[in-house]
This record gives sequence, C-alpha cells and structure tokens, in this order.
Amino acid sequence: MICDNITSKDGILYFAGQNTVELAKKYGTPLYLMDEDKIREKCRSYKKAFEKHFGPEAQPLYASKANCFKRIYEIMAEENMGIDVVSSGEIYVALKAGFDLSHAYFHSNNKTDEDIAYAIENGIGYFVADNVEEVKAVEAEAAKRGIKQKLILRLTPGIDPHTYEAIATGKVDSKFGTPIETGQADEIVEFTLKQEHVILDGFHCHVGSQVFGEDIFERAAEVMLEFTAHMRDKVGYTARVLDLGGGYGVRYTENDPYLDIETKVGQVAEVIKATCQRLNLEVPEIHMEPGRSIVADAGMTLYTAGTVKIIPGYKNYVSIDGGMPDNPRFALYGSDYTCLPANKMDEKRDFECSIVGRCCESGDIIQEHVMMPSSIGRYDTVAVCTTGAYNYSMASNYNKLPRPAVVMLKGGNENYLVVKRETFEDLIRHDL
Repeated sequence: MICDNITSKDGILYFAGQNTVELAKKYGTPLYLMDEDKIREKCRSYKKAFEKHFGPEAQPLYASKANCFKRIYEIMAEENMGIDVVSSGEIYVALKAGFDLSHAYFHSNNKTDEDIAYAIENGIGYFVADNVEEVKAVEAEAAKRGIKQKLILRLTPGIDPHTYEAIATGKVDSKFGTPIETGQADEIVEFTLKQEHVILDGFHCHVGSQVFGEDIFERAAEVMLEFTAHMRDKVGYTARVLDLGGGYGVRYTENDPYLDIETKVGQVAEVIKATCQRLNLEVPEIHMEPGRSIVADAGMTLYTAGTVKIIPGYKNYVSIDGGMPDNPRFALYGSDYTCLPANKMDEKRDFECSIVGRCCESGDIIQEHVMMPSSIGRYDTVAVCTTGAYNYSMASNYNKLPRPAVVMLKGGNENYLVVKRETFEDLIRHDL
C-alpha cells in the first residue's frame, strides 16, 4: 500500500486500523476520513527534526489552506505547532477553535484593509507581507492603534521547482512575493525599515508545492541567505527569521517517491549552516510551513459506486456519488490518485475504467485508467487515498451537492464526527 495506515483484511480495506465499509455504512458517503494519529505523528516528526537540526527556537507552521476546520486547529495547538493562515475566514475558524493567534502567520498576496484590521484586532502574531502596498496598509492600521506590528517579507528567490505550473510559486514572475532578481526586494526592505509601526523580523519564500526535487529547498535557502547578507552589508539590517515555506511532496501513487522528513530537514540544515558560515551570518530562526505533508496521507475519501458504463472498444466508466465538488484536483491539475475497491480488495483487478463523478460536467473525473474488479457495480464502496489535503478545503456546492462529512479516526477503533454533512437546508441558508 502507498501508506502504512492502509491495509486490507478478509477482502475489506482498512484505514487507520478501521473497516472502511462499516464506516461508509455508519456515516454515509461521500465521506472524508482523517487519521488523527497520523496527523499527530507528522507534526511530531517535524517538531523533532527542527529541534535536532535547527535548535529549539525553530518552528514548523501548519499551512491551514491544506485542510481547515476547528478540530485541525485544536490538534495543532495540542501539538504546539504554529500555523499559517491565508484569510480572515481561516483566522475566524482558528479563533473558534481556541488557537492562540500569536503563533499565527497571515499570508496572501492581496489582504484587504478589513483583513488587516481583523487580524490585528485579534492578536495576529505576524503578517507575511507580499508587497509594498501591504506594508503601507499594515503600517496605517497599526498606527491607528498605536502599536508596533511584527511582519516578515515574502520574497521571490527565482527558483523553479519543476512541479505543476499552477502550484509553482518561487519563480521571478510569480504573482506571489517581491522578486530579488529585479532589485525590488532591496527596495521593499529599505521601505519597511523606515516605517514607525511595523517591526521587520525576517524574510519568507515559498517555491511551490508537491516538491520532490533533491535540492529545491537547499537552493532557495542559499539564495535567501545571500540576500540576507546583502541587506546586512547594504543597510545594516540582519533578518532574525528565515521562513522557507512548505511544499514537500507526498505519495499519491506507488510511483511517487517516499520522503523522510528528518532526512530532508537535515539536508536543508547542512546547507543553511554551511552557507551561514561562508557568509559570516548567525543561523537565523528557521521556519517551514508543511501542510500537505502533514495531512494528505492522513486522509481518505469513501464513495458509493453507482452506474457502470461499458463502451466496447472505447472506454469504461464507474460513476460515484461524489466527484469534483468534493475533490476538484484532477479537474484543476490532472492530479494522480490511488483508487481502491474497498469491499472487494481480494478480487482480481482486471477492469480498466475511469472513476467519474455525478456532476453534469465532462471534466468531473477523479482518476483515469483505474484497475477495478470486473464485478464492480452499484452499492460497492470505492476509496480514494491521500485526500487529506486540498479536498475538503477546496470543496464546493457545484450542482448544488451538499459537502460531505468529515470523520476523525483515532487509536484503531475510535471514530467521531468533526464536520457535519451539509443538508439541503444548508444549500439555501443564505438565500433571500
């Protein structure tokens, strides 16, 4: 199996030690499952690796956009993780979960004045400022309140991570951040240092998502540290914090490589320490922002199969009771997934098909070229693995389909509801 929390027994798929067919019967489908033990294990792996290689002040920050609901923030607080947030909505959910926002970092390339005011009023720890306009807006809101607001600057190091074009964010012409190569990074640092009501605490970059390249983070760190030394020499400012963003890849299929977090963090640390020595810099407080790599393989989605359509000599389809509203990633990126016949794991998989959704949309596809048993049919349970990231958080009500429930699994036998299934009434709750 692609992950150690997926097994089969007596022809039934088990996830986090629990019978997926029984879970589908208990809670209905479509259904998001989340493995709480796996989430905590990943958090602890990052915390341990950071302390070992960067010291106790280093911080892994959970990237909320990967999957955001109250229970996630409660777990992050319990695991002493920081978080990054990208909207006032994520801030609101974190607040409702009781998360201490002094450990939160507010991203986004276009924060409104209302976003900035809301974040400051609720005690946001840091803004990750994307551009000069944002620095000006934060300065103005902080000045109104007579406070000094901490921020770090998001810079663009010019690194191509060789990932999906839509999720590559480190290149010079990205919509995110201020580029180093054009000289604009120098300008925004100098401008920020002149502001009376903001405290510039460091620099941030993010090169992209689903990164497997061996030296992507190492190259980004080297560019950022060289820029840090450059600003020290030019204006006498040395960044206290260096945030390298997130983006480590996860296994969606057997063809994807396995990344060991401790090893990868150690490799980045070696380059950072060597570069700092070369540049005569103290090693800054290092942050990274794992999201997908914490929750992706902690998730699975269960569906019930419906229509099976065979077009001899052309193509076969297995339709499910969900689709692109609960998982738009194939439609957006052509993302790969592993799909399994949850109640027929022992049967030979000799039927090639496309797993497709129920929407009136030709692009409503979960995965092409899937091998299923030839007996696959109505009422069978279909599982899609590694759906803990960017599934629930990107879900919609397209075709007026209610969003699925989210169930947390724990300890091999405990399961509990963390997000209720939407009802038809929810679909018109804001209609007048």
